Amino acid sequence: MKILTEHESKKLLAEYGIPVTREAVARSREDALLLAREIGFPVAMKISSPDIAHKNAAGGVLLDVGAQDVGAAFETIVANAKKHAPDARIDGVLVQEMVPRGTEIVIGIKFDSQFGHAVMFGLGGVFVEVLNEVSFRIVPLTEQDALEMTEEIRGHSILDGCDVGAIVDTIIKVSEMAAKEDILELDINPLVTCERGVVAVDARVVFQK
Repeated sequence: MKILTEHESKKLLAEYGIPVTREAVARSREDALLLAREIGFPVAMKISSPDIAHKNAAGGVLLDVGAQDVGAAFETIVANAKKHAPDARIDGVLVQEMVPRGTEIVIGIKFDSQFGHAVMFGLGGVFVEVLNEVSFRIVPLTEQDALEMTEEIRGHSILDGCDVGAIVDTIIKVSEMAAKEDILELDINPLVTCERGVVAVDARVVFQK
């Protein structure tokens, strides 16, 4: 089993044409400030480690970080991560653009030894816990399959006004990824969608080998 960092996971998504956030990994507080200036303030900053799956629980995420706070944020995130998981491999801190608010959804891949790969779709954010419902389809998927997935979950009306075409396109691209890559698990959570387009804000890929 091989676990990718968020940044590595998004690179794979981008190879399949899935929009991702502008970001880069900083190795020092100085790097973090340079990268943040290039991306534009405010920024999101997250611990970059294949061994820390739940970054928030580790104190490894800070949002809306301004120019005066980048250096301190870098050191705080790294210190929190080391305290939470002393043996974790730490690549640095991911400096990422802040994405405008939109509807949050979840798209993923699950592998079953009997049925193979399946693509999952659901509403993200607060709706994950409120509705607790997702839709699955076995790979490969057609556009009609993907559209039906967006329509069959409770609360699908929340997607009214969103770019459903972009959501369907992303589901299809994830299906293609599942068919070609040796993936055990993939989670894009959240994929933020608005009137025009989508963007993967966080992602995690686990390969079978």
